[in-house]
Amino acid sequence: MTAPVSDADIGQAVKPGNQDDRRAGPAGLAVTLVVLTVLLVVSATAGLAIGSVQVPPGQVWGIVTHALGADWSTPDWSNARETIVLDVRAPRVLLGGVAGAGLAVVGTALQALIRNPLAEPYLLGVSSGASLGAVVVIVFGVTLLGPASLSAAAFAGALGALLLVYATARTGGRITSSRLVLSGVAIAAVLTAVLDLLLLTTDRGNEARAVLAWTLGGLGGVNWDTLWLPSAALLLGIAVLMVQARNLNLLLAGEEAATTMGLDVARFRARMFVLLSLVTGILVAACGPIGFVGLMLPHIVRLIVGGDHRRVLPTAALGGAVFLIWADIAARIVAAPMEIPVGVLTALCGGPFFLWLMRRDARRNTDRGGA
Repeated sequence: MTAPVSDADIGQAVKPGNQDDRRAGPAGLAVTLVVLTVLLVVSATAGLAIGSVQVPPGQVWGIVTHALGADWSTPDWSNARETIVLDVRAPRVLLGGVAGAGLAVVGTALQALIRNPLAEPYLLGVSSGASLGAVVVIVFGVTLLGPASLSAAAFAGALGALLLVYATARTGGRITSSRLVLSGVAIAAVLTAVLDLLLLTTDRGNEARAVLAWTLGGLGGVNWDTLWLPSAALLLGIAVLMVQARNLNLLLAGEEAATTMGLDVARFRARMFVLLSLVTGILVAACGPIGFVGLMLPHIVRLIVGGDHRRVLPTAALGGAVFLIWADIAARIVAAPMEIPVGVLTALCGGPFFLWLMRRDARRNTDRGGA
């Protein structure tokens, strides 16, 4: 008979590497969240101010508060600057914050569900499905839904990929995490091959360039009409994950321990995979596949606040928002007037981080083996 598992045992299991006691207490967590919130406000201000047309931070806040109906200063800006801040940069900055936060929390949850430190939001083929849906719209010029056709097709592709992965992974009425991951990798490879075939067979250079730009990820095509869906997906995802934070902690303690504590592991994982895949699909539909955010941020956050998901999830959301806003700022100014796709910059950051993470895990396994 399996011995009962206490909350203290679970708390020990969720520490990074099961050996790190440097976990922020309630006061330390509050300070961390306040600092990240301030950084987020500063980052958003910088995102609204920096660009081909520089807008002083004071004017940025004046324009924003004036639009909100709080006229605390005399308007001394031009209509052109107001349009740039409110209609061009503000939706872009908000999408950067939403996408960064969403990818970070999805990556955090997936690493717990699969118990794999290298898990990230595009593991289940959702990104490949979304990319294929977007490519079909671009290559064949589908405009059934007008300006929303690209996002709708990307979301439909993400949802179709998710259903296909689940149908492939389901055996005997059950889905294991290993079969799900293997199915996701296989489906992603097939969908990527179809995408490459479409690119090779199209004879119009403009479409090929548009596809390449979209698949590299970017925040430039957003507007206020399309921002509500990723925002709603983020709020729903964070709300559900915070409610399920203790169950995510249980999974880090091991499947047997989680089952002993009353968690139906298979059903819980299936529900969480559906939720996370849908959130990822909506985010990819909005900004393209921006990689490595969901891989890097959870690990960085755990080094600061520990492994308890009640701490990690809100911290990762704020950290991911700050990171992606600054990545987008860099994408706009590094090679100005040309804009670099933000997914290129996140990959340049994430690639070395991925290699460092593998070497760190290899050293830990070696040390444990020699102990």
